[in-house]
Amino acid sequence: MGSKEILEQALKLRPEEKFSVVEKLLGSLDEPDASLEEIWAEEAEQRLTAYREDRLGGIPMEEIFKDEG
Repeated sequence: MGSKEILEQALKLRPEEKFSVVEKLLGSLDEPDASLEEIWAEEAEQRLTAYREDRLGGIPMEEIFKDEG
């Protein structure tokens, strides 16, 4: 069954059933990608190591969150 047929069937559902389908579809988009999580974890470790070895500077929190208005 293709997406067009699925949509046609979904449009025939009761409102609460439609909500459930939409909620599950949106939730499936938020599933973490294990390979990306691993890449970011490695990057974070490298940055922390570089910071601790004074090879990477930091920015004070006040500078990051200062009001630019």
